[in-house]
Parts: sequence; C-alpha cells; structure tokens
Amino acid sequence: MFPISHFNITKTPFYYYDKTLLSNTLAKLIRLAGERNYHVHYAVKANANPEILKLIAASGIGVDCVSGGEIKAALEAGFPAKKIVFAGVGKADWEIEYALEKKIFCFNVESAEELSVIEELAKKKENIASIALRINPNIDAHTHEYITTGLSENKFGIPIEMLDSIFSQIQRSPHVQLVGFHFHIGSQILNLETFHVLCERINQLQDDLSKRNIQVKHINVGGGLGVDYENPDKNPIPDFGRYFDIFQHNLNLRGGQQLHFELGRSIVCQCGSLITRVLYVKKGIEKQFVIVDAGMTDLIRPALYQAHHCIENITSDMEKCRYDVVGPICESSDCFGKDVMLNETKRGDLIAIRSAGAYGEAMASQYNCRTLPGYLIE
Repeated sequence: MFPISHFNITKTPFYYYDKTLLSNTLAKLIRLAGERNYHVHYAVKANANPEILKLIAASGIGVDCVSGGEIKAALEAGFPAKKIVFAGVGKADWEIEYALEKKIFCFNVESAEELSVIEELAKKKENIASIALRINPNIDAHTHEYITTGLSENKFGIPIEMLDSIFSQIQRSPHVQLVGFHFHIGSQILNLETFHVLCERINQLQDDLSKRNIQVKHINVGGGLGVDYENPDKNPIPDFGRYFDIFQHNLNLRGGQQLHFELGRSIVCQCGSLITRVLYVKKGIEKQFVIVDAGMTDLIRPALYQAHHCIENITSDMEKCRYDVVGPICESSDCFGKDVMLNETKRGDLIAIRSAGAYGEAMASQYNCRTLPGYLIE
C-alpha cells in the first residue's frame, strides 16, 4: 500500500494521501447520492489541503465552509459559488460580506443575533441573502462530547422553541430569503439509529410548520457519518448506501424539496496516513516507548479527544511487540497510542498512523516552534 522507496527520501513527518482511494470513494458517493437525487457538500474543515480540494471540486459536488478563509480556498480550488454553503456559529462581518459578494448558495444561520447582522449587511449591499435556519433538534449522537453538536446544551443552532420569533424577523425583512432548514447533530456517528431519530424530529417539525403554511425548498441534514478507525483496510469506503437509505425510507420530504448532506470525514479520512520516523526505542521499567518525530502538533486527535488510530510499522516484518507510541512534544498528552502491537521496531523505522485524512493536516499547529508537516499525494 505504501511506496516505501519514496518515503525513505522524504522528510518526515508528512501526510500521505492515496489519490486512487479518494477517487473511488467520491465515485461511490456520487453514484449513490445521484440515484436518490441527493446533494452532497464536502465539509472543508475535515481537510483543506489545496490538492485534495481540487480533486474533490473536480468531482462536481458542492462544499460546506465554516469561515471566510474556507470559502476563499474552495473558490480557488474550483468549487462554484452557487454550491457553497456557509455554516458556523460565529461568522465575522467581513466573512459575511465576502460571502455576499461571491453570491454563495446560502448561509446556515445559527441565531437571531446572526440573522440581524446578515440582514444589516445585505441591506447595506442592496442584496438579498439566502438563508437556511440551523435548528438544534436536541438529539444525543452518542459520540465524544467535544464533537456532538445537536444537544440543547451545545452552542450550535436555534432551539425549536425559538423559531416563531425568527420567522417573524424573516418575514419583516426584504433582505433575507428563507430557503431551507439545516440540521447537524455531531461527528463520527457509528450508531446509525441516531439518524432515524433525526428524521422523526424533522418530520414532526415539518408537519407542525405545514399547518402554518411554512415550507422550504431545501432540507440539509448535515453529516456525521463515522468511519472504521479499527480496520481501515477492511472498510476503506464507508457504507454510504445504508446511510442514504435511512433518510430515503424515514424522512418525509415535501413536494419539490431537495435533500442536502455535508460530509467531510467519511470522504477523506481513510485516504490519508501520517508517516513518521522512529527517533528512539526507549526501554522503561514496565513499558517500551517508540518515540517518533511526529507529535500532537501534526495530529492532535488522540491528545484532543482520546481518538484511536490504527498504527503500523511499515518497514519491519519481525515478530510483534507491545509499545506506547509517543511524540517529542513536551506534553504528557503527546501520545498516539498505548499498548500498541507493532512489528519489532528500531530507530529509523517508518510508522504509519492510519485514517488520518480527516482532522489531521487541517488541525496541525506550530506549537514548540515546529514546522508544519508536508504531504505527498499519489
């Protein structure tokens, strides 16, 4: 799977992206979505590598952005403005103005306060902003507390109980146009029954609003589909068909309504691996430590929310031993995995940290004055 000869002359650490796997993932996603006439927007926050963005833009799907910088990156990669959705709980004025100038598809509005600012800025530009209301359905996605977004205690979205005043605000303004409702309940969701609950909440909401002659053209159910971090080779492409089937069989769309998804992790996660070199194998009293040249600055997921990644020694075929795989950062949380079974490891070996295509390179930092990781796409 990995072109070791290339890696031996490449400065580590770096991200390796399998272009063939990404293309196959996109092809399957687009085919299954197309069969159901669904619209998919790639969530840039998962991976904003410019070459990855160009590959995804070329596939023809849309894009979900959460900052002005992401909108700029998406446009530069070739995504058309008419397929850009702008989400995020804290949009700055300049970001809203930039999105209005570029004539994006719509803003996912998260509060009455944000709606007022968008209305004011659209009025100043003599423009009409298309908006979707992000509604917080108060659903527990049963995932890590840092990546759940659909509970009433989270900062995201508008509580259903506050919608009446929002509708009144929209009806009074000639500078905002309500085109949709948006929902996103969390990330890395493996229990797909959670999406059944989301469908039920949306159906109930639409039933209630229909009695008041309120209907929108677009329903956006966000993303959240999880991936297999344990067995990336066994399940390189998520089960998009089963995921889409849940909405096809349980969500009651109204006549003419179009369904949108914002998928990020499930598109890019498995195509990426962080390649790092072993600096030392340190023998302790009770443990052996594999100290690598990558750290939490290059892949923060394990330190941030105790995420698990499959870790492999790709240059050794010796018997397996038990190690803690750690980085060089001066933080105890700089650990990629404990009690990891690796082929016997020595200084100079190459280690692959798998399923790192999402929230890996995109979240890298220069803490400890380290340089950002490079990348190789093949």
